[in-house]
Amino acid sequence: MGFGFGQRRGGELPAELTSFVGRQEEIALVGDEFERGRLVTLVGPGGVGKSRTALRAAAALAPRFPDGVWLVELSALRDPGLVPSTLAAVLELPEQSGMEPLDAIVAHLRERRLLIVLDTCEHLLDACAMLSDILLRDAPDVSVLATSRQPLDVPGEHCVYIAPLGPDDGLELFVQRAAAVVPGFTATDDSGERLRALVARLDGIPLALELSAVRLRAVPLAELVSRLDHRFEVLTGGRRTARDRHQTLRTAIDWSYELCTPEERVLWARLTVFAGSFELSAAEQVCAGDGLTREQVLETLIGLVDKSVVQRVGAQGGRYRLLDTIREYGADRLAAAGGADAVRERHFAYYQRLCSRFWDELLTPAQVALHRAVRDDAADLREALAFAYSAPGEGTESAEGGVAGRGGEDRRATQGLWMATQLGPYWRAAGTLSEGRHWIDKGLALVPEDCAERAWGLFMTGVFAMWTADLATAPVRITEAHAVARRSGTERVALFTDGYLGALTALGLLDGDPAAGLAELERARLRIVAADDGLGMAVIHNEGALLRAVLGDTAGALELCALGLAYLEDTGDRQFYASTMAVRGICLWLAGEHDASAEPLRLALEAAGEIGEVLVAALACLALAWHAARQGRYARAGWLLGYAENARRLSGDPLGMLPSLLEQQQSMGKQVRSALGGAAFDRWRAAGARMSGTDVLEAVRADVDEPPAARREAPVPRARRRPATEVLTRREREVAALVSQGLSNREVAERLVISKRTADAHVEHILAKLGITSRTDIPAAVPEG
Repeated sequence: MGFGFGQRRGGELPAELTSFVGRQEEIALVGDEFERGRLVTLVGPGGVGKSRTALRAAAALAPRFPDGVWLVELSALRDPGLVPSTLAAVLELPEQSGMEPLDAIVAHLRERRLLIVLDTCEHLLDACAMLSDILLRDAPDVSVLATSRQPLDVPGEHCVYIAPLGPDDGLELFVQRAAAVVPGFTATDDSGERLRALVARLDGIPLALELSAVRLRAVPLAELVSRLDHRFEVLTGGRRTARDRHQTLRTAIDWSYELCTPEERVLWARLTVFAGSFELSAAEQVCAGDGLTREQVLETLIGLVDKSVVQRVGAQGGRYRLLDTIREYGADRLAAAGGADAVRERHFAYYQRLCSRFWDELLTPAQVALHRAVRDDAADLREALAFAYSAPGEGTESAEGGVAGRGGEDRRATQGLWMATQLGPYWRAAGTLSEGRHWIDKGLALVPEDCAERAWGLFMTGVFAMWTADLATAPVRITEAHAVARRSGTERVALFTDGYLGALTALGLLDGDPAAGLAELERARLRIVAADDGLGMAVIHNEGALLRAVLGDTAGALELCALGLAYLEDTGDRQFYASTMAVRGICLWLAGEHDASAEPLRLALEAAGEIGEVLVAALACLALAWHAARQGRYARAGWLLGYAENARRLSGDPLGMLPSLLEQQQSMGKQVRSALGGAAFDRWRAAGARMSGTDVLEAVRADVDEPPAARREAPVPRARRRPATEVLTRREREVAALVSQGLSNREVAERLVISKRTADAHVEHILAKLGITSRTDIPAAVPEG
């Protein structure tokens, strides 16, 4: 059984593993604020419970949002430039040619009513503020619930302060957590006074209360209160008024730290190198050493879980994580103790090995599990790549299996470039090609000399460009990769690029005779087969079949599909199998073998679900929609078309070069519209566009015509268009006035001292808000003055 599509299904928030106490007023206030605006930020200090409150509030708000609640967990993300692509991945939004992730997000969300939860924004404040601002402006039915230690400071933001718990709720939380540690623990008449004193001493901060409750396993309540009281007196000189809540929490964490064993303190500090959740095996390999053996890690980790320093997470509790506040504290301890570089080196080496396994075992039965492992560890892979591009290190395995021969920072950057390149199949499956290119391009900038890693990086980003129909970039990258491969002796890249250069020539994207290009592709295919290159065979038969279909040779395309599937049959691969089956199903349909094409398409969809390949799933759904229409199941055809067209914009996709495919799409669309009627067709197609990949997979498996997910309420119609003075911001009115005077976007940028890109964005916002399509219409839509 695979893991479906995306990181978490829309509307599905994580299960609560511990009881939730209080916050009824805050949750009600959040609901009230969403009546007045579309951006609400929960603000408060670390450890006060902002995230838990946000999730509870989001669950209560879910009925208002027919297109779901989508949680974007940002605590493990460090690069602000990746915020849009992270949201795109959560939304299960495939990337499209010529569109930045942010543009694709806006296009996707304009017709949806949903709630996005941006959790833990304070370390990415500017990026989250910009994202929220754009969503408020350009996606009129989208709302945002954010958590942050400080406001985003965005126009239209409503802040709800999350204060520490009051005395009664604080007492209830402590008693519940204490009962989990000491079975049967309750508040009695005798203990009530002490418990209230303890809650007051800890200022009602949930994290401080939870850490303290754990100590009841070792000491009775009276001694716990006495020790904690003494601790504050030592740290504050007995002046209660001198303590603020930050100091309270810091003191509680200090106390927990000092009550840990020496081994637990060491492990606590070392675990802070993990950006996200981690498995026991990762902790053993990264944190052991320098006085802590691998055998000690498990026992010590159990001790930290018992003390609530480390949390168990995941459906089976097989992964662990640190809360942000706990991680920050431990990171300070790690820096003070020294040895942080050695731990980070081991962290980097661990994820370097994961990338190598992913690449080396891609075409094996381990493929699905490795895709899952990479998805689960995405935050730490980012952390490892950032480390590679910023710190010197020793050489280890290179792209050609040897040791990178450069020194210091160059070696580490080269290793990072190879890691990012090895993850190419993951970037595609996850729909995050822009993030993959971001990391590979960073490495290419740091590794300008000819070498195997540079050849592979250029080649992989050229392939990314082909997958997204970026047909301006693809020839440049692949040509350069070919040249670097020849100069550096990287034979596999040279062979692969020979095939791609032939394909580009056959498509007319490079100078030369198309027939000669096709012949060169076939020669490269035969050399790959002769070399028994597994990855090469998986790719060239699939993409070669697609090329032949593009050129109208469906028989040749089917022959290549058969050769590719014969090779993949015994490998355990699902990713390339899904792609090849989808192409086979399409080609059979185009060849007129309609009945025979259904089974490959369903098999492609199932295999895509195991890997999480949204793009391949959308292609399969497009052809399955044709089947539904042919059978007279027009509602089914409508939502399948809606999903496929939304997820795979054919005009910007390599498959869009298939004239017969586009003709089928247009013909079937007209047939279904005619059968259903315009209004019903638009309703079903819009319903399909709102469905998640997992929704579609379940509906196809069940062979239903009207799946529950397709019956979700559509966004309510917008109210009548408001005048420009109401819908435009002050800055947008300034831009509109200058455009009305005849200034170009560049001249507007110069006049207002902003970038041209910002001016372009403002003009696009104005056009969208006013419901017009040309900047020449702005003067008529915006009154003077």
